[in-house]
Amino acid sequence: MEKRIKKLKEYLQRLGKGESLERVRADFVKEFAKVDATEIMKAEQQMMKEGTPITEVQKLCDVHAALFHGMTQEEKKKNEEKRTERAEKTKELVALKGHPLWMFTRENIQLLKLIKTVRKGIEEKGKVGDAEFSAIRELAIHYAKKGDLLYPVLKEKYGITGPADIMWTVDDEIRDELVALGKINERDSAWMERFSKVLIRAEEMIFKEENILFPNCAANFTKEEWMGIYQDAKDYAVCFGVEPVTWKQAECVERRQEKKYTNGEIYMAGGHMTVEQLVAMLNTIQIEITLVDKEDNNCFFNEGPKVFKRPAMAIGRPVFSCHPPKVEQQVRRIIGEFKAGTLDEVPIWMEKGGRCMYVKYMAVRNYKGEYLGTLELVQDMEFAKEYFTKKK
Repeated sequence: MEKRIKKLKEYLQRLGKGESLERVRADFVKEFAKVDATEIMKAEQQMMKEGTPITEVQKLCDVHAALFHGMTQEEKKKNEEKRTERAEKTKELVALKGHPLWMFTRENIQLLKLIKTVRKGIEEKGKVGDAEFSAIRELAIHYAKKGDLLYPVLKEKYGITGPADIMWTVDDEIRDELVALGKINERDSAWMERFSKVLIRAEEMIFKEENILFPNCAANFTKEEWMGIYQDAKDYAVCFGVEPVTWKQAECVERRQEKKYTNGEIYMAGGHMTVEQLVAMLNTIQIEITLVDKEDNNCFFNEGPKVFKRPAMAIGRPVFSCHPPKVEQQVRRIIGEFKAGTLDEVPIWMEKGGRCMYVKYMAVRNYKGEYLGTLELVQDMEFAKEYFTKKK
């Protein structure tokens, strides 16, 4: 480890003195070609612990690319088939249909195909079409999933900080460059050069994912963690046309935590908090909240000043008694449809006291779809009105 760290620092010093990246890369290949990528990552992680700035260690990402450049398909295949326990575990999960690593890998396969198609278009037409450029930018979805679902678990639970501190930063640089390129109307030679470079970095990131990130996740994450990642991944948009596939084993497990109250805290599927925290949170939200139970009685108002007054004595009363006769029938109809399942929400914009207000009625249902009550949210939208008026 000490020898590797010393060598890596030498490469950084050479780059700092202005030596060409290609020459440093060439020496890197000679020294590290037979070293597992995970071991290189551990050395870099140790460098950061010893005080080497992340901005310096990050420069080594471009040096790593030497392990990828120039490889033939056969060499890549042999590299993937290294007989290590970590590689075998990774291969097993990648082959498990619907598993998060199965999905991530297929997204990478499609991204590589897309990059190849885009390059062919550049060679033949000398330009990049809007559709192709937009498709490439979908890698932001892939990177967001890594950033939300993989990096934090590696870093916080298993102490593997390298991918989070280095690769995550590179993800952001690639995304930011694509955003910047998207704002430029004239796609001249300078634009094309920048775009070509970002495609290379995207390819290199695929290599790093498959040889560093995924094996570390495979070696450390528990089955329960993978199932949680599988469920959370459902919240993200499809990228590169890779539609989600059911991981049967994860679908058979009920992930919703049984609601309970222990040691002063309420435990729910989304986490846990004390009653004091819950009350403070509801009162901090700058929205008037009213909850009507399934028997049509008012059961909760958050505290604080309100445009639509909510007297405490109204708690326990039928919600219909709080509305004038001309509105009562409409309220009954809405709640009736909520109960029947034919309606889920009713948004209403109105003026109140000279201010723009947004009122929304929503059916509250449990995960089985059973009706539990009606939620009324009232928000003063004058701030938004003023903001968009100024922009005009």
